[in-house]
Amino acid sequence: MAKLAYLVLGLALVTAWMATTSARGAEDKIDVTGTWNVEVDLGGQTGAPVFTFKQEGEKVTGKYKGQFGEAEVTGKVKGKEIEFTFEIQGGGKVVYNGTIDKDTMKGKVDYAGQASGTWTGKKEPKKT
Repeated sequence: MAKLAYLVLGLALVTAWMATTSARGAEDKIDVTGTWNVEVDLGGQTGAPVFTFKQEGEKVTGKYKGQFGEAEVTGKVKGKEIEFTFEIQGGGKVVYNGTIDKDTMKGKVDYAGQASGTWTGKKEPKKT
């Protein structure tokens, strides 16, 4: 009888652990879909582009709107790391690399090898 009680208790503990682990995994899932306001610092020169992202799995697509007009954005998310790029007129490629922490991001940016700097981004709250 005691063995049966320990078995039932053990199964209950394993079930509870699995439920909290899967719930935690769902909370930790990163989705950058939405509008992001970004601040860029290129050695004292600043900008404030807006990115609109759509994430499907690890793939990111979207739009850039800022000092260089508008452009299509492509990128990827792996874990808490993100990379996204767009092309500016004249064929130069802008590459953002960074890390994601819930509704904020930060990292480094390279503007077609001509300038580099840092950036931070904040996700706009969902409109209801």
